[in-house]
Amino acid sequence: MTDTDRQKPAPYGSTARRTTPLGTRGFHLGLGLGVLALAGGLAACSGGSKDNAAASSSPSASTVGPSAAPSTVAPPTVTPKPSDLRKVTCSYRKDDTGSPAKFVGFPPKRLSAAVIKASTMTVRTNLGDIVIELATGDAPCTVNSFAFLAKKNFFDNTVCHRLTTIQTNGLGLLQCGDPQAKGDGENPTDGTGGPGYLFDDENLGPQYTRGVVFMAQPGDASNSNGSQFAISYTDENAQLPQAYTPFGIVKKGMDIVDKIVKGGVKTAKDGVDITSDDGGSNAPKLKVLVKNVVVS
Repeated sequence: MTDTDRQKPAPYGSTARRTTPLGTRGFHLGLGLGVLALAGGLAACSGGSKDNAAASSSPSASTVGPSAAPSTVAPPTVTPKPSDLRKVTCSYRKDDTGSPAKFVGFPPKRLSAAVIKASTMTVRTNLGDIVIELATGDAPCTVNSFAFLAKKNFFDNTVCHRLTTIQTNGLGLLQCGDPQAKGDGENPTDGTGGPGYLFDDENLGPQYTRGVVFMAQPGDASNSNGSQFAISYTDENAQLPQAYTPFGIVKKGMDIVDKIVKGGVKTAKDGVDITSDDGGSNAPKLKVLVKNVVVS
């Protein structure tokens, strides 16, 4: 994700792919996992066909994340919520966008008993633990991906590379999960990295109010989830279109997020905003080092 106005979707055929949410509408919703349990689009699961996965093939690379620019993405296709997680089959495909990748393999297609039982994802940072209550029943393939990457130590020693504020971006988000990001406000490729694979959207419908954790993906393409995720710290994010997969809610550690926000946003030393369609992001001044992630 990157700065709101500067994070307009990169055109198809561009050389980098940045992950960023969009939106202009305003709504309101209460917190709690119930808000994530709407009939969302589980396109990544067996409810969708292989043809559907092919239809969502990845365009060229750009930054990943939400922006306040209007979305040109078609409305999501709503598919049924799985009634039995043991029968869910997930689809993960190679990311051929040219984005920087830390590839540790593809997640298993079927959820293990441990993943089905998983209830929390703990993001252990240098500032303390952020504990996320997972909505595995609503976003099983997303949780399956995080469980796989966490077990492979994918997130170890990465940084949360992007911080947006209502004043500067029209959004209030902390974004993490880019394995190659430096989080210094100067690296032009921050916000473009991923795990080397993509998967489809799930659980579309809930709004992104304070505490909701959701996947970040390029604004010009749906069904292009990787490893980057965003934590909403304000109800103002309900303006975002329901085009990003929500998979949990912070149940402990929002005080840490608030501390990061209070610390302010870091930009390039020369004062020039380096964010563009090809990468770069305004980082939190307070460094957020992810020591590791545990799904349990």
